[in-house]
Amino acid sequence: MSPTHDERMRRFAAAGIYFVTSGSLSAGRDTLAVLRAALEGGIRLVQLREKELSVRRLTELGRAARELTRRHDALLIINDRLDVALACEADGVHLGQDDFPIADARRIAPSLIIGASSHSEDEAQAAQVSGATYVNIGPLFPTRTKEWSSDFLGVDGLDRVRRVLSCPFSVMGGIKAHHIPELVRHGARTIALVTAITQAPDPRHAAAELLTVFRQASGSLQPPPLTPQ
Repeated sequence: MSPTHDERMRRFAAAGIYFVTSGSLSAGRDTLAVLRAALEGGIRLVQLREKELSVRRLTELGRAARELTRRHDALLIINDRLDVALACEADGVHLGQDDFPIADARRIAPSLIIGASSHSEDEAQAAQVSGATYVNIGPLFPTRTKEWSSDFLGVDGLDRVRRVLSCPFSVMGGIKAHHIPELVRHGARTIALVTAITQAPDPRHAAAELLTVFRQASGSLQPPPLTPQ
């Protein structure tokens, strides 16, 4: 780890809502337009997750997203691709079970946040041992962003998996605003969402509302600032 990594994780822990992009689930809108609106709504933690794009196109989009997130002092994490994360000077990379090995990513990029997907206690423990900065637990609820043939974890699954972790974790999968208070009560402090923002009629307003719900559930009634348009 490095001081840069530690500072990034301080900001990660403070973000609350973790916005994950999806161009294919953005109601026909451009990913950068939705991202810009979410940032204006107060989002400070973003994962660029665009699985349909070529590596070249993802890199181009990543550079544009990096410029936007810097203007808003937000963290940018790239899904799946360590090479793209490094090329874009992103703050981190999120790796799935079949992606680049976590231990090698940690060795190559000690200053990056390295997230890892997990769907069970065993996967979560393995990711933590390999050097993941944080572990994502999910999918919790039925979701359109991931093909899934097993049972969804739900809140009971969240409790089972989080008990084996000592590192930070995020939660994901079909989460809407009404789920947030219960997830906070069960220990979630970083809540990842896709369609609650990407498919909202007004992504800026949706982002601000989600942050307000999270902060109220966490005991802080201070609403997030809106960046003037």
